[in-house]
Amino acid sequence: MTENLLRISRRETARAGVIERRLERYHPRFHGAVRALAMRHSRVADLAASFPALLFALAVPRPGLDRAPALARVVDGRSLAEAAAAADLPLWLRKLPPEAFVAPIAPLPDGELFRRQIGHHLPHLPKLMPGWLQVVADIFAIAHEPAALWVAREFVREPRKASPARLRLIGLWSWFSLQPETFGHELMKRPWTPDMSLATALEAAEEWRTMIALHLDLGAEPIADTWLRSGHMAGYDFLPLTSLPAIVEEAETMRNCLKNYGPHLAHNHSRLWSVRQNGERVATLRICCRAPDPLLTIIELEAAGNTKAPREVWWAARQWLHAHDLLQVNIDPRRWGSVPPDRDIWRSLWRPYWLARRRIPEWLPLAPDHKALRAL
Repeated sequence: MTENLLRISRRETARAGVIERRLERYHPRFHGAVRALAMRHSRVADLAASFPALLFALAVPRPGLDRAPALARVVDGRSLAEAAAAADLPLWLRKLPPEAFVAPIAPLPDGELFRRQIGHHLPHLPKLMPGWLQVVADIFAIAHEPAALWVAREFVREPRKASPARLRLIGLWSWFSLQPETFGHELMKRPWTPDMSLATALEAAEEWRTMIALHLDLGAEPIADTWLRSGHMAGYDFLPLTSLPAIVEEAETMRNCLKNYGPHLAHNHSRLWSVRQNGERVATLRICCRAPDPLLTIIELEAAGNTKAPREVWWAARQWLHAHDLLQVNIDPRRWGSVPPDRDIWRSLWRPYWLARRRIPEWLPLAPDHKALRAL
């Protein structure tokens, strides 16, 4: 009898030691709240060893979460699965140590496929756990469960590239990637797929943002005032690029950054031209004024891939330009920032997302805003 009591006493002492060591591992900012809750009942304290995430969620509940039903189940000795469900907490979080929790736990994905696979994508270092958990929750909130599983994997591979500040755009892009009937999907050159690397996804999402910005700058109508006339000079044709399709086609064929010139066109600071010979594109030309010269001049003239255009093309371009009466060309430049983005395009672009989320996020406002787009 005495031996049995000693064994029980040793087990209880050992258990108390495990719990104490686990409690010490919680973030200092929340250490007091976690310990105070653990002292209320031995079964609650046991969560430090059996389910650190649940203890943290009950001690530091997220806004709007009523912890009482889950806490009652723990005290009553009900299963961890029941208690976790009452706290709206996925059971797969049992795998995470106390170091993972540095803020109230946001809603997280808990689908069958996610539960089966997430164990393969946990960080090996406890110090990476908080950032990993944050990006998984953020992408889930912005996009969908497949993207959350993907970012869990990619964070482990490249944690430095998966900072939360860079992932809002990726989340939005991945959401529209699975909405093929939307305008946002139409603007994608490369939709999101789960086999992409994080670097590839960042690049594709940036391409998408560039296309969005171009549409917002130029709107649906072609540019009416080209400043100069199209023409033929010294064997070369000079054709204005006045519409979105024409600019995109030129940019992709000539492998240049023409899609970034939307603000220059919208504010009447530049006009773009395609230089062709026998129907083939040989160079892209940008015309504008360069202070203090008030007359139009050639700012850029480059062959495919932003390489140097041949001297013959430069000579033809200058002859074509100076065949115009430049003194009579009034370009009427507008002050930078004075031309708002196209309202109809902005709303038609984001409306499916707003409706699906049943809200308009602060970071994606109803009024068109280039700053909000750049901040994604």
